[in-house]
Amino acid sequence: MSDLFNNINARTKLAGTNKLEILMFTLGLDKRSGRRETYGINVFKVREVMRIPAITKAPDMPSSVEGMVSLRGTLVPVIDLAKYVGMDTDTKATIMIVTEYNGHTQGFLVEAVDTILRLDWSSMKVPPEMLNAQLGGLVVAVTELPDKRLVMMMDVEKVLADTSNIGVDEVLFKNIQQIDHPDRTVFYVDDSPVARRQIQRTLDAMGVKSIVSVNGKKAWEELKRLADSADLAHKPVRDYVQVILTDVEMPEMDGYMLTRKIKEDQRFANIPVLMHSSLSSQSNQQLGKTVGVDEYVSKFEPQKLSQTLIRLLK
Repeated sequence: MSDLFNNINARTKLAGTNKLEILMFTLGLDKRSGRRETYGINVFKVREVMRIPAITKAPDMPSSVEGMVSLRGTLVPVIDLAKYVGMDTDTKATIMIVTEYNGHTQGFLVEAVDTILRLDWSSMKVPPEMLNAQLGGLVVAVTELPDKRLVMMMDVEKVLADTSNIGVDEVLFKNIQQIDHPDRTVFYVDDSPVARRQIQRTLDAMGVKSIVSVNGKKAWEELKRLADSADLAHKPVRDYVQVILTDVEMPEMDGYMLTRKIKEDQRFANIPVLMHSSLSSQSNQQLGKTVGVDEYVSKFEPQKLSQTLIRLLK
């Protein structure tokens, strides 16, 4: 299974090309639908794929959390994704995908892994409302393969928030400093409802106005309209928006491509771009810098996010 992750150097060159690679996996045959659905996760969030090791049960955990495993001396929570999505299946998970995002490591139990698929973010579409409702907002993007299979990208931020207190603990939002300039506006974009709620709570606590978008393509369209309006009023765009905050992983256009477009348009000169992502490794931060990102903050850190925004807004 380690062969899946060869060509790491090639992957690091995907930033700013609007391309991504996803690891496809299945959770088993759903007895209710008679279907075996295919899911995907960004390869940048996958640390390794392995056979399921011995799991130690732990008390007071959500039903979908099977327990803990020890990986190289570190205790890692293990989430049964079939249970998490409420699937009725007799299929037994045999594989654990070890993921790392938001600075946290966790294992996902799955039936099987398929392959790594390289594709353009433009082929990842916003899921239909009916699918969103069926899966409780778990899927943030979908794409159709040549063999007509539908691959569904999971909202891993939602999985993490639902199986731990990360991002929802009230303590995280206490004592956030209010800004001295209530006229400041932050334009932010994220495809995850969980992440958008966390960003909005942070901005509300700061007393900052906001404009929100749900993916990179829509954000770019809205920013261009804003710039056109500013041109008509003979004003700089900075009079309307003082900071642009963007996620990395988004259907249709990712945050790297969005940042590149912003930085290439002189109308947005002097407006800092803050990348806000669960891809929190140093390599991903470096990738952001190559396309012009000014600051980088990991998700689910409201205090750090507010402190960075205050510095940029001043």
